[in-house]
Amino acid sequence: MTKTDVAIVGGGPSGLAVAIHAARRGISTLLFERQGLPRDKACGEGLMPAGLRELEALGARAHLTPADCAPIVGIRYLQEDGTSVEGRLPSPGGLGIRRLALEMALERVARNVGVEIREHAQVTTVDRTSERVRLTTATGEQVEARLLVAADGLASPLRRDQGLDMESSASAPKRYGLRQHFRMKPWTPFVEVHFAQGVEAYVTPAGGERVGVAFLWQDGGIQGHIGFAELVRHFPALRARLEGAPPDSSPRGAGPLERGVRARSLDRFVLVGDAAGYVDAITGEGLTLAFRSAAELGRRLPEVLANGASRTSLAGYERAVRAPYLRYVFFTRLLLTLARRPGLRARIIRQLARVPPVFEWMLHQVIEP
Repeated sequence: MTKTDVAIVGGGPSGLAVAIHAARRGISTLLFERQGLPRDKACGEGLMPAGLRELEALGARAHLTPADCAPIVGIRYLQEDGTSVEGRLPSPGGLGIRRLALEMALERVARNVGVEIREHAQVTTVDRTSERVRLTTATGEQVEARLLVAADGLASPLRRDQGLDMESSASAPKRYGLRQHFRMKPWTPFVEVHFAQGVEAYVTPAGGERVGVAFLWQDGGIQGHIGFAELVRHFPALRARLEGAPPDSSPRGAGPLERGVRARSLDRFVLVGDAAGYVDAITGEGLTLAFRSAAELGRRLPEVLANGASRTSLAGYERAVRAPYLRYVFFTRLLLTLARRPGLRARIIRQLARVPPVFEWMLHQVIEP
């Protein structure tokens, strides 16, 4: 049986970030990823300023080239009638980044600092005892760890298996996303948010010759078949921009997006990243929350392990991530309210277009400092 201090399930940005923080503190770390690395996903390609600072602290920014990413200077909202308003992000700005390149950079750092990574290794059973966590993979490998970190994403099988899922109301509206990239020079260093009835389009520069386009919509808000070609028809100006540009990826979807949690920790078990709760991608704060929660956990790991990795020892982590998460929830729900009420949204954006400094001030309140 293999023994390690920390076992991490999930090889996405949050899992790799926890692994890096742990290994740098001399903690033996074993990461399991059921697929190969890097993995292409439908989300996680826009870094806001705080998230970019965390990426630099991890040492991964240095492994990205101009082909992998592009600076983001601000956010621009565009309405059906052509009304637009924009604001610049707080310094140092953000970064649009191809998800594959992000994971490759983080994986490189993780391996360099001594993280042991098992690819194509699906964890099938988890047994939490009074002192250890025992894992078994689909290939029969058995691992004993002092702490299990669940970084297995939005749907998180581990969160569900450990009884931490919070079921959403059957009447609660469900939101979905679809993303595809195009090979073309970005026409703006701003993230553009295009609004239409029942759907938004998010355009992100993701490299020197790459643009990412993501759609978010509410279940029932779009009639008929839902595919990239159908969704882009809701945005004539965007469709004209993309005309003739060759695809640089296949469409990938995600959803339903909102996931609640009863708690983020148990004895010898802790959730990070999207597995630790998620509302919506409308604010672009997902990666920032993931990196910050990974950093908070990493800083506390020596003390947590010294105290038996109990839920009590993880209480500091719970408190540290709760405040930024609640802030994210507040502003996300506020923006979702506007997205679901197009008349109100149109009036507010028209007013803000007359006073752009007010929009920029509001943007700085939403974006995690």
